[in-house]
Amino acid sequence: MNGALGIHLAVSEGRVSPAITSATAVPVATMMIDRAPEEVAALMPRLFNLCGVAQGLAARLALGLPHEGGGDLGREILRDHLAKLCLHWPHLLGLAPAPLPEGWSAGGAPLVTAIWGGARPTHAADWLASGRGVAPVLAALAASFAPGEAVAQVPALTAPLSVTAQENSPAGRSADDPLMAQIARDFGRGPLWRAFGRLVDLARMAEAPPQAELIAAGTALVPAARGTYALTAHQKDGRVTAFARVTPTDHLTAPGGALEQSLARLPAAKLSLARLVVDILDPCVPVEIAEVSHA
Repeated sequence: MNGALGIHLAVSEGRVSPAITSATAVPVATMMIDRAPEEVAALMPRLFNLCGVAQGLAARLALGLPHEGGGDLGREILRDHLAKLCLHWPHLLGLAPAPLPEGWSAGGAPLVTAIWGGARPTHAADWLASGRGVAPVLAALAASFAPGEAVAQVPALTAPLSVTAQENSPAGRSADDPLMAQIARDFGRGPLWRAFGRLVDLARMAEAPPQAELIAAGTALVPAARGTYALTAHQKDGRVTAFARVTPTDHLTAPGGALEQSLARLPAAKLSLARLVVDILDPCVPVEIAEVSHA
């Protein structure tokens, strides 16, 4: 229910200067205040169909409601990751889409084996060249961006309730993985690093269900396909009295954030790849990339 995120790309002397206009946000807090907690928890996934299970769970956890039956968070994350790796990115890269692995929703070892095309590799470069699992998609990304192109260096997510530039993404969640360290070393934290982070996160989530947490009274953190949602809510006498949330897109689109940095470090000669860069970054609102102006 948010408006479109506006991106205007100006080119001058071979450099790209992005100007980002945030989407008009739904006045969520205003809509939730004075409602019954159960009503608020039911409304969240209806208002936000992207990562709806995660957002509904965050509301339930923050408001102290039972969260069983609110949807399968693990399945939602697996589905969204697989859709990127098997459908969306192949299309944007000119590759044939692939069906989602059989029985994917059950997760577990069969899904992990399917995405890697066998055992988990120890060397990222060898796997990219292997043609196994989803390697052809990631290899096409590696061929599309030279090392250092469309990279972003933002701080790790340490203040989830603060709307500042932070690495709130599946890649950030997986940054400690040895394969991710190899990709960062060889290519930088660009599109391949971010896409590889989805893959590593997918494998982790397939093997261990994602865990939401209550970090303080009324404050919940819930992992989702795009990163981690933070939600604060309080109630009194059966009515919600305070409500606020911060999303991965808030951190992504903050001044100096990963979206701005990535587009600013995309070579002007590769401006046609801007939509792919944005799709990999994956804001949870529609995006309008404005006509390029040459200054």
